[in-house]
Amino acid sequence: MYFQAMDDKSHCVGVYYNGRLIFDEKELPKSFPNGKTWKYSGSIDDDSVMYGWIVSEGKNLIESCPDHLKEKLTKQQKKMHAFKRSFEIAKIDFRQHCFFDLVPHDFIKEFLEIKNQITQHVFENNEVPETYEHLLSVNKLLYKIQYRELEINIKDCRGIMANSNFRSSANKILNGSKYIDYNLFGTVTGRLSTYPGSFPILTMAKELRMLIKPQNDWFLSLDYNGAEARTVLSLLDVPQPACDVHEWNMKNVLSNDIKNRDEAKKTFFSWLYNPDSRIIKNSIYNRDALLEKYYEDGCINTVFGRKIKVDKYKALNYLIQSTTADLVNDRAVQIDKMLHGKKSFVSHIVHDEVVIDLHNEDRSLVSEIEMVFSNNKIGKYKTNMKAAKNYYDLEVLNI
Repeated sequence: MYFQAMDDKSHCVGVYYNGRLIFDEKELPKSFPNGKTWKYSGSIDDDSVMYGWIVSEGKNLIESCPDHLKEKLTKQQKKMHAFKRSFEIAKIDFRQHCFFDLVPHDFIKEFLEIKNQITQHVFENNEVPETYEHLLSVNKLLYKIQYRELEINIKDCRGIMANSNFRSSANKILNGSKYIDYNLFGTVTGRLSTYPGSFPILTMAKELRMLIKPQNDWFLSLDYNGAEARTVLSLLDVPQPACDVHEWNMKNVLSNDIKNRDEAKKTFFSWLYNPDSRIIKNSIYNRDALLEKYYEDGCINTVFGRKIKVDKYKALNYLIQSTTADLVNDRAVQIDKMLHGKKSFVSHIVHDEVVIDLHNEDRSLVSEIEMVFSNNKIGKYKTNMKAAKNYYDLEVLNI
């Protein structure tokens, strides 16, 4: 069964199915057993539905379109762009209005029928990737984040507004989008990026994070201590050190000439990602063994099922970065499931960090949240936890 959901807000749901547009809540199918559609929408509550966009591994409609439909699709997309452009000029917010109420239904039917045929083409001509379930679960979480407005204000931020270095950027943030629109397929390794027009959560200056406030009571930040170093150890089946990994490296891996943590960290990473470097001669972090295990025929093959084409010089970098990104995203998904029905929620993900918007009544869950985050697919990583009333003033939280 091929179908397409229209819009994706709880008050604004429609479905194109079997040649019909259905908007009446009484007529809307309650489920779509083994149905197939292009992309996940919040109005779809059926775990048996499969998604062509995930199967295509992030290709857009025109990239996935069979040749005989490309002319039709291009024509329809030009019309769609014209509609959207006119709505933007009129300053219509699509998060507040139903798109299908604003355009002719004949146009919608024709466009969604083409989309149905492209979806069918994708399923008939592609194998479901090994990463499918993981990517879909992350996609569903990112969808939730995309439609949750950030709390952005200048309360207690007088220093930023008085600073000429930050004032312009701060005003741009205050007047821009308050929604984070992550791109699941924006990088080859799987590390999240954002679409143009998104709130700049990944690129904004750290000082400007003070503008971001929780909707509940606290921000709870979790990240791994020495995430990439720990990923190397786990992939090599080396037990995780319970202490700070860079201090552990000082005692067990690096030369006695290195006297402080910052120097140890810098030395370690300059060696790890430079295949020509020989400054560390230690069998614990065996780069050759790692490549022998995970690099084959010009591709790295990760524990999450990713197969990424890359030259050998960059292979180790891609393997570690991709694995770590997937570990963090997977833990964010598990925390989101844990918080289902609670007032607290996953607010955002920034590289190797997951940030929870925490309600006071859920404070008793903090230890459990830390446990879920720490125990990932390939090991138990030491976790750093911080908390604050904004996203800048985070302080270490000891449980």
